Amino acid sequence: MPVLVAALVLVGLIATVNLVLTLGVVKRLREHGELLTTLGGGPASLLAGEEVGEFATVTVDDRPLDRTSLNGETIVGFFSPTCQPCQEKLPKFIDYARTRAGGARQALAVVVGDAEQGADFVSRLSPVARVVLETSDGPMSSAFRTRAFPTVLMVAPDDEGRLVVTDDRVALDQPSALV
Repeated sequence: MPVLVAALVLVGLIATVNLVLTLGVVKRLREHGELLTTLGGGPASLLAGEEVGEFATVTVDDRPLDRTSLNGETIVGFFSPTCQPCQEKLPKFIDYARTRAGGARQALAVVVGDAEQGADFVSRLSPVARVVLETSDGPMSSAFRTRAFPTVLMVAPDDEGRLVVTDDRVALDQPSALV
């Protein structure tokens, strides 16, 4: 019987040490996450409720584009042809944009990279969205403060007419409102 009690006490001590270590790891992970956000200068793009900055650019089919061009709820995606997650998310964005009410006028895709690298993305996105091809410091990336890819946002004018992000975590797996 004393051996059984000793074994039970030992298992209890091991479980307690395990719990303390696990809580310590969770605390450190939270601290590291906050530190990475601070060192990185904040979030990867605008957050919900933030106003989109001024921009003026042209689409790949030479049509002018600025903040006033985005009227109504518009999905905006930023993709880089050199990032693997972009390769995986692009088909979902295309399917989502294809079913949006308003068609390509309510979808905007920004391909960040040079023309040669971005050619495949541009050709795949052009049927379902207005497409802009730019460098990482281009007007769209600057206006949306985009620093990570892929980034997908929903934007719309607010009650005062300012273009703001209405959703910074668009669920592309959820069907959009059909045309």
